[in-house]
Amino acid sequence: MDDGARGGPAGLPSGPAAPPVAAPAPPGPLPYEGVWRFTADAEDAAVPSARHAVRDLLRRQNVPAPPDLVHGLLLIVSELVTNAVRHAALLSPTVGVEVAVGAAWVRVAVEDSHPYRPTALVADHGQTGGRGLLLVREITAEAGGVCDVEHTAAGGKIIWAALPLAPGAGGAPVLPAPGG
Repeated sequence: MDDGARGGPAGLPSGPAAPPVAAPAPPGPLPYEGVWRFTADAEDAAVPSARHAVRDLLRRQNVPAPPDLVHGLLLIVSELVTNAVRHAALLSPTVGVEVAVGAAWVRVAVEDSHPYRPTALVADHGQTGGRGLLLVREITAEAGGVCDVEHTAAGGKIIWAALPLAPGAGGAPVLPAPGG
């Protein structure tokens, strides 16, 4: 029986074939994701400059970092740049600072050309300095992050710390390697 209507399945009109439905595109990077790098002369003024640059970058990119996390990151940057200025300036006239932000992590890294790989000292209350890397490790651990020291291909080192943007977002950060 032909009622004059062209029909497809369930009475839907048939016509030219519909274009194939594309699989959903993988999600792209979030607006705040990226890697930024800057250098500074290895002198005392580099410490506040690096701290302010990192703070301003996080604000400008609208990174969803809670105030406690930002405070911890800025303290880490201050400690790592201070260490590079105090201990590496003789062989490293500049210090590199890198900030990498992923969907769930933010990593700060400080690079210098000095080959000496520092170790975290134990807390000695009679000592007035020398606990910067210990402090970095403590802040990182408290936030649920990870930190490490790596040698560069040029013979220097990169000290980095990666912290989760949200509390309890543990697991390894999926970010590009420092300096890469």
